[in-house]
Amino acid sequence: MQTVDATAGFHALTVRESAEHLGTDPSGGLTASQVRDRAGRYGPNALEPPPGHGVLWRLVSQVRDPLVYVLLVAGVVTAVFGGYPDAAVIAGVVVLNAVIGYVQESRARRALDALARMVRTHATVVRDGLAARVPAEDLVPGDVLELAAGDQVPADVRIVEAHLFEVDESALTGESLPVAKTTGELPPATALADRVNTAHSGTMVTRGSARALVTATGAATQLGAVQRMVATAGPVATPLTRKLAGFSKQLSVGIVVIAVLTFAVGLVRGTGVAEMFTAAVALAVGAIPEGLPAAVSIVLAIGVVRMSRRRSVVRNLPAVETLGGTTVICTDKTGTLTLNRMTVTAVAAGGRTVDAGNLPDDPAVRECLTAGVVCNEAALSRVDGLWSAQGDPTETALVPAAERAGLDPAELRARHPRVDLVPFEPERRLMATAHAGGVGYAKGAVEEILARCDRELRADGSTGPLDAAAAHRLQREFAERGLRVLAFARFRSGEEPLAVLVDRGGWTFLGLQAMQDPPRPEVAGAIAACHSAGIAVKMITGDHAGTARAIGRAVGLADEPVVLTGAGLDELTDGELPAAAARTTVFARVSPGQKLRLVKAFQGAGHIVAITGDGVNDAPALRRADIGVAMGRGGTDAARDAADMVLTDDDFAAIESAVEEGRGVFDNLRKFLAWTLPTNIGEGMVILAAVLLGATLPIVPVQILWINMTTAVFLGLTLAFEPKEPGLMTRPPRPPDRPLFTPALFRRVGLISLLLVVAAFAAYRWELGGGASVAQARTVAINLFVAVQIGYLFSCRSLEHPVVRAWPRGNRMLAVGIGITVGLQVLFTYLPAMNTIFHTAPIGAGAWLRILAAAVLAFAVVEADKLLWIRLRRYTAGTPGTRRRPNRR
Repeated sequence: MQTVDATAGFHALTVRESAEHLGTDPSGGLTASQVRDRAGRYGPNALEPPPGHGVLWRLVSQVRDPLVYVLLVAGVVTAVFGGYPDAAVIAGVVVLNAVIGYVQESRARRALDALARMVRTHATVVRDGLAARVPAEDLVPGDVLELAAGDQVPADVRIVEAHLFEVDESALTGESLPVAKTTGELPPATALADRVNTAHSGTMVTRGSARALVTATGAATQLGAVQRMVATAGPVATPLTRKLAGFSKQLSVGIVVIAVLTFAVGLVRGTGVAEMFTAAVALAVGAIPEGLPAAVSIVLAIGVVRMSRRRSVVRNLPAVETLGGTTVICTDKTGTLTLNRMTVTAVAAGGRTVDAGNLPDDPAVRECLTAGVVCNEAALSRVDGLWSAQGDPTETALVPAAERAGLDPAELRARHPRVDLVPFEPERRLMATAHAGGVGYAKGAVEEILARCDRELRADGSTGPLDAAAAHRLQREFAERGLRVLAFARFRSGEEPLAVLVDRGGWTFLGLQAMQDPPRPEVAGAIAACHSAGIAVKMITGDHAGTARAIGRAVGLADEPVVLTGAGLDELTDGELPAAAARTTVFARVSPGQKLRLVKAFQGAGHIVAITGDGVNDAPALRRADIGVAMGRGGTDAARDAADMVLTDDDFAAIESAVEEGRGVFDNLRKFLAWTLPTNIGEGMVILAAVLLGATLPIVPVQILWINMTTAVFLGLTLAFEPKEPGLMTRPPRPPDRPLFTPALFRRVGLISLLLVVAAFAAYRWELGGGASVAQARTVAINLFVAVQIGYLFSCRSLEHPVVRAWPRGNRMLAVGIGITVGLQVLFTYLPAMNTIFHTAPIGAGAWLRILAAAVLAFAVVEADKLLWIRLRRYTAGTPGTRRRPNRR
């Protein structure tokens, strides 16, 4: 099977040269035998996803992870010791993790399927001199196509004939407006977005008709190039995934080594093999945080729910946490930073320039606006009492501008019925209409309209000499602000054909209307919040540099945005790109491959990258980025399937909200880790200390399982519901290379673990010394573990600050979890069936008082530790208001 090179340069060839190169006749098309021959050589015009592993293999491969191995071992050990409910929970966690991984891996396949679906259309093709409708999959290079408004372009084509032909290429190039197509050849170095004599697979015809030669099909098209990039731009592991994987490896090795050493030490001391095996298993069970994966999934799931309330749908759970660590957001322009709706923002008429929101009622302005309505192909309709227009974005912008000035668009058209039309053509760059009553109007490029005018309308309704220099000066000023400018004129129509009047001139200049796709009102505040949070925001767009710079300035990306075009990107080496990308604010006229290259450059510099996109061209970058953010309303299937998160209203402000939620999720994960690890480490240290001292185990494996099973669910998970702490979006993002377990977290975990070991041993020995049985002493030790965990839970509501700062923030689940845990411990202590299963015994009121005292003491120690380190940091930093010890020599 062969392919035609999509970069053969058909845009640089004439129509005749293109036809000769393809071996076809632009008039009659290919013959039936030529079609059969080429179909065999080039294959169907379809995008096929690359072969991959089957469903079962991809599902089973998800358990090939050290953390999953630890879970499986924990499940087996738990089942051996009769903890069937806990074993079932662990098995459920393993299955859940496998499903999540399977879904994540399947994103690429869905993205490729979405791309393949885009070419499953029909096309009108000329073969053997006759036009016929055929499936798009049957097209071959050299076919002659007939394209009309509403058609999807089914292959890459070279335009042969064009009649008012415009194509919406935003899904491929990012160009916000339909592109008018022509037939003339272009320089070989012309960028893809500027090739006005070609059209590409997957784009849409918005206006006019054309005849075109098929130059590439299937994988050889520009759409096929995007498919290859999606296939090769594999997803990167999220920071949380990488850090948890590293932790699981260290934890696995550490547990095995300590358990083996414990077993060996016991044997050396003369302890029996069976007893030491029990002790080693108890140590392993105690050290394994069985609830950690489940807690991580639940904390992330709660974050997903919170984000959905803020207009963000998360498709990949780890993406929730990754958002909180984002250091660079790469956003497109159209529809994300802007409203994706062309709007007139200023009118220059009668010698003055006025804002479109405050238009005066004078003849010059009114006549300029009238020209915009009646010399217009947009269709009018009334929606909710307001006039709405459908059609070309530039023309539809002119209708509401007139309505804001108090004019009735329908009444204007009724008063000026059209009798003749000269449509817009790229060569002439203007449109003219003749109306009943002998009046005509025209609109178009400023230089074309001014060249046909010799006077202008004044504010009082009179006419005077034309000041063309002033009009050109205004055009330049508008262009520098990134505005699209149309000029308007009026003339007398009569018996002569309108085409003659258009070429003759002698018109009256009415003025200019400047328009743009305006920024979303809330975007500037969202970008300012990102900047305050230490997150760099970069615009990457296929639009022109001037427009992109103006929007970047308007939304607050920078006072004077630094712009780099796609052509400039190509001149940079991979070594030069990261530094250039860091100092650039706006990337304009960027191709899909360049967008993907930028993402890789930012990641290579150590950044956590979030990128937005809505088109087919965005799919590779969305898949490669740490966080791919697709548009829910205007986005394509390919973009949504490649993304981690979908914005339901296509609004950049939702990204800022999602980052805030992501930071809150990561905070709650750290709180859970800081709370749960001391229990596991403390349980393991209790077993190890007992073995080293040659003492009876204060707690046994089945009791350890009880602690881990109940407290992780009913106590630890309440931290997942903690509200966000104040100042969350004023602190810088955490460095991507910062480990999950910081020295401060290790210090806190070590402190609580030591407190648990000392308190449990002391309570156990105290009870035995007071005449209690071993079962009663163990019951006290277990209840002490749980009580200290409850006290420490309050402290973990804020890891850095005294807990009194966290109490005002509501968390109703905290009281519910503590209530359930206390109730379970009462049953654990006094219910006979529980005494039999877990080898416990009832205890007296004095023991409960000692347990409560230990919990309060542990809470006080942690709070004192916080205050101590806060004061130490202030003293070290020399914060004003702190005392320094005098410098004595």
